[in-house]
Amino acid sequence: MRLRTDDDIYRARLLYLGPPGYTLPIHLPYAQYGVFAACLALYMFLYWAFFQDVNLFPAWEIALAMVTTSLIFRNVDPDRPARAVLRTVVTDWRSTREPNQEQRDQRLVARAVRIREVVQ
Repeated sequence: MRLRTDDDIYRARLLYLGPPGYTLPIHLPYAQYGVFAACLALYMFLYWAFFQDVNLFPAWEIALAMVTTSLIFRNVDPDRPARAVLRTVVTDWRSTREPNQEQRDQRLVARAVRIREVVQ
């Protein structure tokens, strides 16, 4: 006897295949386009903030946005949406970390050893 799983629900992803009649060579979910656009805008703003210039073709910004989007969506699955991944990254970034320098405990050293015949 074979049991049907609920995998069909997870296979139905919202994909943009391209304009009618022209299928794109890659199939990406709609969410990846949004995250890519947001990352690209952020990187372009950061470039403008540092250099007070806007490139005609922002190649480095596009590359960084693609890498960031792929890193985010590497951890995304049907049970863990992109919003939860971003929230986890921000929470981990703001959390406390161990100090950079090693914190040593106090050493307990016997200055003098006394041997007594009788315990008082």
